[in-house]
Amino acid sequence: MKGFIVKNAYFKSDSVDYQVNRIKEELELLGAKIDVVRNAYGVYLSEDCEVVSNYKGYDFCIFLDKDKYLGEMLKKQGLKVFNDYRAIEDCDDKMKTYLRLSGSKIKIPKTISAPLCFTEGAKLSSESADEIIKILGLPLVLKKSFSSLGKGVYLIKDKNELINTVNENPFEPKIYQEFISSSYGKDVRIICIGKKYFSAMLRYSDSDFRSNSALGGKAKPYAPSKEFIEVSEEIARILDLDYMGVDLMIGSSGEPILCEVNSNAFFTTMEKVCGVNVAKAYAMHVVNTVKGDSYDY
Repeated sequence: MKGFIVKNAYFKSDSVDYQVNRIKEELELLGAKIDVVRNAYGVYLSEDCEVVSNYKGYDFCIFLDKDKYLGEMLKKQGLKVFNDYRAIEDCDDKMKTYLRLSGSKIKIPKTISAPLCFTEGAKLSSESADEIIKILGLPLVLKKSFSSLGKGVYLIKDKNELINTVNENPFEPKIYQEFISSSYGKDVRIICIGKKYFSAMLRYSDSDFRSNSALGGKAKPYAPSKEFIEVSEEIARILDLDYMGVDLMIGSSGEPILCEVNSNAFFTTMEKVCGVNVAKAYAMHVVNTVKGDSYDY
């Protein structure tokens, strides 16, 4: 069995290297031959609009990138790609994530999609700011739709701050959300593999409303309730994710409220804090899926 792992063309970090190396290591222990490639012109469309690829003779691809175009071209080759490009696209755009989950009874903060802006010099008006605040109250959370690692997320305390923050870059897609005060500085990160719950940790910060490790947050092992597990598995099922990290806030009655879904969630902290082998479980899922076998990790 032969596979390859795709890394992003530009983004480099210790967390990326750890993830790639750990998955490669565990796949090779299961007998798979694995290559690691950086997303860089190995696939293109011919003049006949056919996919041309350097990646021939592979059985599968683990796609640790968010490039939906490359993901779709690889799938058109007939490769089994983990995760599918459509699932990655749904997770990369926060508003699209919520729309895909709409009607499922998954709890989310009250959310407004900011109207997309295409007009030079456009500004958020005082009247529009009043409408947003009337629906969501203050403080409220502003999120860039395509941000990650806690970046591009702001706790907005008043009308002037809302207007100024939006008008810094009116063209960037964004959402406005109700602030869940009961989950200030903490959330639950759950990893699901093969649409099944695998492990969880409580993330928390002593100095920020965001709990991301990349922003200095801490983490400890966490035993989630049945409701948290069921919600995470339902999200993985609806979004069709082979591998997923989901961040769930804690509501005022202890209920799970979705923050966001990560199709390529880093697992460095999860492995170290919880003493689990995420990479092995993911590798087992990949190998058994390609073979057509079922398993329990």
